[in-house]
Amino acid sequence: MSNMMGWAAVSGQATAAPPPPGTYAYPAPNQPEPAKKKIEWPLSVRQYVQRSFTPANLDPSVPRSDMETKLKEVISRASDGGQLLTIDWDNMPLPQQLIREERARQLEAQKSGPGNSPGSSKKRKSFDVDHDNSIPSNAAPWHRNALEYRVSYAANDKRHPMDEPLAKSKYTKASEKRQKRNERVQAPSPSPEPPAGPVVGTSQKLEKSYLRLTAPPKPEVVRPEPILRQTLDLLKKKWRKERNYSYICDQFKSMRQDLTVQRIKNELTVEVYEIHARIALEMGDLGEYNQCQTQLMALYKLGLKGHPDEFKAYRILYFIHTANRSALNDALADLTTAEKSEPAIKHALDIRSALALGNYHRFFQLYIDPSNIKMGAYLMDMFVSRERLAALCNICRAYKPDVKLRFITEELGFDGDSDAYQFLVDQDAQELLEERNSEYYFLTAKAKSHFEGAKAKAFGRVDIKGQI
Repeated sequence: MSNMMGWAAVSGQATAAPPPPGTYAYPAPNQPEPAKKKIEWPLSVRQYVQRSFTPANLDPSVPRSDMETKLKEVISRASDGGQLLTIDWDNMPLPQQLIREERARQLEAQKSGPGNSPGSSKKRKSFDVDHDNSIPSNAAPWHRNALEYRVSYAANDKRHPMDEPLAKSKYTKASEKRQKRNERVQAPSPSPEPPAGPVVGTSQKLEKSYLRLTAPPKPEVVRPEPILRQTLDLLKKKWRKERNYSYICDQFKSMRQDLTVQRIKNELTVEVYEIHARIALEMGDLGEYNQCQTQLMALYKLGLKGHPDEFKAYRILYFIHTANRSALNDALADLTTAEKSEPAIKHALDIRSALALGNYHRFFQLYIDPSNIKMGAYLMDMFVSRERLAALCNICRAYKPDVKLRFITEELGFDGDSDAYQFLVDQDAQELLEERNSEYYFLTAKAKSHFEGAKAKAFGRVDIKGQI
């Protein structure tokens, strides 16, 4: 009764007396539920959530679903207790760290506590004779004899039931064998010990192939930081000498994995990702480049030294290539005034501006002279063909009936007339070239519809990673 009164006080509903006999009590109309108040999460809480899912803070041994559950638990507990504004979220352990600590405590409890008996299987139904010591009255005689024997005598009692009227039959023996088999199947297999902290590698091998992790890494197959520095020097020499990209990419992915499992985040980590990103750009491997670029942005935010201006410029060019306008706008918004004046970033911004204004003349001038952006020419090579098609559409509208091939060469940034000629042939436009007085002319009046279709096709086949 006290519980009912307490709930009524909390809910704000009074307990009504029962109606007198012979009267009909009409149910009270349903009261509208008060609208739920929207919670405004403090900035420190939102930043705590963002830090939890930063790629640099992720732990391969902690699944994302477990992280999300723990994160909800931590924030809900703080919200229910009115502690959202009092907790120091900047120094609050991340959910992956809390999960690792819980695992360690559970493991210690298992080691110090008594052994657990194997649980019964829920999926497989079996006859467990030890589950209940009572002897059912309708049990078969051979079952009754076996059960009475196990109930009557202790396990260490060496007496034999000589006074039993019936000995064990073959059915009893078969039942006991079946029970032992079930116990072996139901016995839990030992689970690997979850890592309580980062792995500290002990391997002394300089070269190691990359293998995707399917279990917690073993220290004997992970290289420590001093060995990884030696490996980096070796790989730089091999790349300059052999230029075997499949080998180099495999080795760099292996290095990145060793750095990740040991949670090494320093200048060495930045250098490894930067070099791998440059090599991937040179070889046109946008998949690996994109992975490196994502990690580098997280490492730069930690204040680690490297070449952030160079790679922020590459990031702008990458989003231009992938035609990802929202991501490009975010990248531009993140730039400071000082960064916008850096040569590499300014070069990338000029390219973006020229394309936005449709100024192909300015764009190809920047393409010919990429000295301020180092490896940026490799990124521009990936989308220069489609920009040439767009420029040709503009030329076809502005110049009629034809233009010299030399004009196309100079305006679209080709190395020579032969390259311009081959580009037009590759676009099935050889019939639009005409030779007169030892010079080739491009018939713009007839080419407009042809290149409009080619342009639409070129701009419509870039996937999310930028691979065509």
